[in-house]
Amino acid sequence: MFFRKKAQIKQMTYDQAKEKPVIRCSICTGEQAGGLMDLKSGKFTEIMLIRGQEDLENFKAMFGLTEVEKIY
Repeated sequence: MFFRKKAQIKQMTYDQAKEKPVIRCSICTGEQAGGLMDLKSGKFTEIMLIRGQEDLENFKAMFGLTEVEKIY
């Protein structure tokens, strides 16, 4: 009840020729959302909300990244 198992991070796949993982940041509120951006159209598909450092690390681990580009 008090102690839950940590969910294992599922490795996600994407077409690297068409999409890239980015973090979309709001200038006004500071809200951050992690997702995939279509390279051709610039359309952003949200995957998860980034609330803190732990969420950011989970997002990086999902795609096997060390650095993620932020877009505003």
